[in-house]
Amino acid sequence: MKNIIIASTSTIYESDYLEYILEELAVFFRNASTILFIPYARPSGISHDDYTKKASEAFLKINKKVIGIHTFKNPTEAIKNAEAIFVGGGNTFVLVNQLHRNKLLSIIKEVVENGTPYLGTSAGSNICGLTMHTTNDMPIMQPPSFKTIGLVPFNINPHYLDPDPNSTHKGETRETRIKEFHAYNSQPVVGLREGSWLEVLGSTITLKGKLPARIFEHNQTPYEVDTNTDLSHLK
Repeated sequence: MKNIIIASTSTIYESDYLEYILEELAVFFRNASTILFIPYARPSGISHDDYTKKASEAFLKINKKVIGIHTFKNPTEAIKNAEAIFVGGGNTFVLVNQLHRNKLLSIIKEVVENGTPYLGTSAGSNICGLTMHTTNDMPIMQPPSFKTIGLVPFNINPHYLDPDPNSTHKGETRETRIKEFHAYNSQPVVGLREGSWLEVLGSTITLKGKLPARIFEHNQTPYEVDTNTDLSHLK
């Protein structure tokens, strides 16, 4: 049975890394003593070692050990043997490119669908959708495919931002860009605001956190859903 947290972000305003969700993660990872961390997204170009250290410091607060996948000679076996998996945020193009290079997308999908707990934040959440087309990141790498893991039957837009009525910026809004996506693609998109996450238990997908999410469906007017809403119908 799938057991997944798809979080918009790792850090909310004036909080430490993962602090806002640590209480939830203590329960989520209750049966795991060690978490396999995938640091490939490398926010700000941080090294894999430094990124893993950052994750380790956060998880020590709930008595969990973190090991970076880059320290294993065989990353496929690392995933197969993992008690739990965490894919951190950063640049989705960099993340997906490295996952393709190491041929890890299908094996992550397999173990997670068989019950290995999976936490994704930001880029690590993007890859839970059908494709990475709704990422906010710059295309600084060119992965061989934009297809991702498909752990949920829609796309994710982490860090979803509402238009600021007081801003003088007249460029595209996040909603405009998702409408552009729907001119060529039909799958729904879930706009996750900061501090919100999706809880996936088996086939049930529930919005969690304090804020509503914005739902975009093909050829329909976008709409809001409140926290604790079941989103399992989205396809």
